Amino acid sequence: MEVYWLEQAEADVPSNTDWLGANETVNLNGLRFAKRSADWLLGRWTAKRAVAAFLNMPAHPASLASIEIRPAASGTPEVFVEEKTATASISLSHRSGKALCAVAMPGLTLGCDLEIIEPHSDAFVADYFTTEEQLLVAQASGEERWPILALLWSAKESALKALRTGLRLDTRCVIVTPANAPGRRGENANKCIQGSALDDWRSYRSNSWSSLQVHHIGGQVFQGWWQQTGHFVRTVVAAPPPLQPIALSIPAYLPMSASGFSEGKNYLTAKSG
Repeated sequence: MEVYWLEQAEADVPSNTDWLGANETVNLNGLRFAKRSADWLLGRWTAKRAVAAFLNMPAHPASLASIEIRPAASGTPEVFVEEKTATASISLSHRSGKALCAVAMPGLTLGCDLEIIEPHSDAFVADYFTTEEQLLVAQASGEERWPILALLWSAKESALKALRTGLRLDTRCVIVTPANAPGRRGENANKCIQGSALDDWRSYRSNSWSSLQVHHIGGQVFQGWWQQTGHFVRTVVAAPPPLQPIALSIPAYLPMSASGFSEGKNYLTAKSG
């Protein structure tokens, strides 16, 4: 099944908030702290732009304002257009001034996450990762340790979002197996994988999508994808298994001051990103 994705930065968010719906404006006004407001706006902007492109809607304030992202009882974001349930499922993540939105047709159990590559303590690894995942981290040399750790954590977050629980569950209840990483599952699962396998992982983790799998201890399995760009790692998981994520191409935003609005076009790219 096809999954699309869009990433936006704080600089992409317009200063004017006329692209928000009435209920969203009320929610925004109730946020007390500037960072919380900025993160919330970035997430809503990214989700609305992704949904608009996915549903073939024009990119102007009235169109975006008709899209509303509401949290379900579980906290999972749900999409409404003009007060009706939209034919789109989404997952959202934001980190360090960037936001990621994955979008697909309903019926797909979907989760995505965006993480920054940064050092973590040994205690963090011991507390939040399974024995198998700790082995993966231990096998990595110094400079590989943090990207692998970011990948594992991001995939866990994606899977927990797909399970509609988030971090309310123990992170060790889901086990991540990335492709092109040392210690991956398969015929060499019980061996310390060195040499060419680590080289494959090094080359694959830069700007390209590679597959992964996440097993929940309850038996559910999510297939997914991961990608590293610069200091960020993004992951997308789903069930049924998704095809390689496709980057959304979005049109220029037309604010209210622009003369006329764009007609609806198909803004889905034909190639994977």
